[in-house]
Amino acid sequence: MQTSWRIGSLFGIPLFLDPLWFVILGLATLNFGVAYQELGSVNAWGAGVVMALLLFASVLLHELGHSLAAKSQGIKVSSITLFLFGGVASIEEESKTPGKAFQVAIAGPLVSIFLFLLLRLGANVLADTSIYYAMVTDLARVNLILALFNLIPGLPLDGGQVLKAALWKVTGNRFQAVRGAAKAGQILGWCAIGLSFVVDYYTHELITGLWILLLGWFGIRNATSYERVTRLQETLLETCAGSVMTRDFRIVDANQSISSFANLYVLEGVASQIYFAESDGRYRGMVSINALRSCERSQWETKTVMSIVQPLTEIPYVEESTILAEVINKLEKENLNRVTVLSPAGAVAGLIDRGDILRGVASKLGLGISEAEIKRVKEENIFPSGLQLGVIAKSAMG
Repeated sequence: MQTSWRIGSLFGIPLFLDPLWFVILGLATLNFGVAYQELGSVNAWGAGVVMALLLFASVLLHELGHSLAAKSQGIKVSSITLFLFGGVASIEEESKTPGKAFQVAIAGPLVSIFLFLLLRLGANVLADTSIYYAMVTDLARVNLILALFNLIPGLPLDGGQVLKAALWKVTGNRFQAVRGAAKAGQILGWCAIGLSFVVDYYTHELITGLWILLLGWFGIRNATSYERVTRLQETLLETCAGSVMTRDFRIVDANQSISSFANLYVLEGVASQIYFAESDGRYRGMVSINALRSCERSQWETKTVMSIVQPLTEIPYVEESTILAEVINKLEKENLNRVTVLSPAGAVAGLIDRGDILRGVASKLGLGISEAEIKRVKEENIFPSGLQLGVIAKSAMG
């Protein structure tokens, strides 16, 4: 369910606001409003609101830097969302090389540093006793802090993405690089939580300590999420269709009459809905139930099953050695319920659908997904919302 509100778009990228954004908007307004009290109450709070909005405009431009760098590489950016901890650009795919990944990662901090320099230059033409000077100077400082904070080397921060690109370049293994950067993010997150207690104990600034604690928790949660997604991507790239397919189909004689086939299987309500026809020891194709229904009943006795068969080369198929990421991409891109799995000899080896994939992934990663959930996925042909395998498979393929 969509919990964020769409507020427009920039460069074709949808912009969203998370409801929790208003919490930090209020806190930022309070912070700046208190700082400008010498202007008088009304002016101070007005300046506080303006500064809070400019703060998030800076965050938006920061995320737009990442997004435009990604779009320049042909990567789709689904959205930019402003939320409690700032902003996040939803970039669908990984860059093709460590160098390009570095470009996307560093683009945001570079935008913030550019804004810092621009605002500092702008402050030089203002009287240093004016409120505008104070606001421009404060906004410049905020952008510098935004750049430096995001360059801390641990996921999910930009510095973690830079670290990932560096480790990817050194090791040649993108997944190993993500695990290393995620581990750094988890360590930094725990350090932040420890620091929050130190700040609270020695300074008695409860709000500051709580904020640092929340940042640490956010970092740990998202670094762990990166690690989990990486494990899923590796599994989808290392597991073949042949290891998760099922043989939930029937083999029928291609030379029998349509009437005989219908009486034996279709009209009697046999559970299996997938039929493959064979003759002379060879698979001829999949029996098309739609072709059977469009065939005149008067012709059922004279026509054979072979007349309503779709050749194997004309139906959606993959080979046993096809990796799951490719299978998922095929299912999603072509909007298929299932695909046929062919052996190296071109014979029907099995069938595979989203439920079969979910069962195989759950078994390999010990996810503990119930058969009831797998059955639901088979019936609805949609992966669980909490396990977006379609998106993960696409990103795994790069």
